[in-house]
Amino acid sequence: MADADDDLVLQCQNGNVAAFEMLVRKHQQMVHALTFRMTGSVADSEDLAQEAFIRAYDQIGSFRSHAKFSTWLYSVAVHVCLNWRRDEARRFRAEASCAEEIFAGHSESAPNEMAQQAQAALMKLPARQRAAIVLTLYDGLSHAEAAKVLHCSETTVSWRVFAAKRKLKRWLTTPMARELPMNGGGKEGAFEHE
Repeated sequence: MADADDDLVLQCQNGNVAAFEMLVRKHQQMVHALTFRMTGSVADSEDLAQEAFIRAYDQIGSFRSHAKFSTWLYSVAVHVCLNWRRDEARRFRAEASCAEEIFAGHSESAPNEMAQQAQAALMKLPARQRAAIVLTLYDGLSHAEAAKVLHCSETTVSWRVFAAKRKLKRWLTTPMARELPMNGGGKEGAFEHE
């Protein structure tokens, strides 16, 4: 698989647009799943997936085959999402508030409501902790692979995953997550920028 990607990347770096289209088709589902988990919004995730591929195309010349193309592409997509998160903080708070209102007052969760509650809790995490959780738990990357994508140490990824799991466990075991903080507050918020 990596050999096929490397060949397509080389063709793309030599000006073959059709080769990049093949890379997009091959990795489209992976990138879209990542952007959806990072945003919680179908519309935003589609826009961000498209932006990630545009950036990847613009930066394809900087790709070096010492890393897997998919890891490099994950990195591009995660950084697009992290930039979006910073730029859309006000919008994020409004969506989180809406999700909190939806779940307030319910005593038992149906499976769909539980999935929505989990997504709402995921969206409450600081962006970097959310990225670590999405990459490791949802997408199955090792902490070392996630560290490459996030441009940080493996220890930092491990800490972010630990802190995020602790918050998610606490939030998801409280009655319908009414106590979810708007910005990952509390003592754990101090680690948001790690």
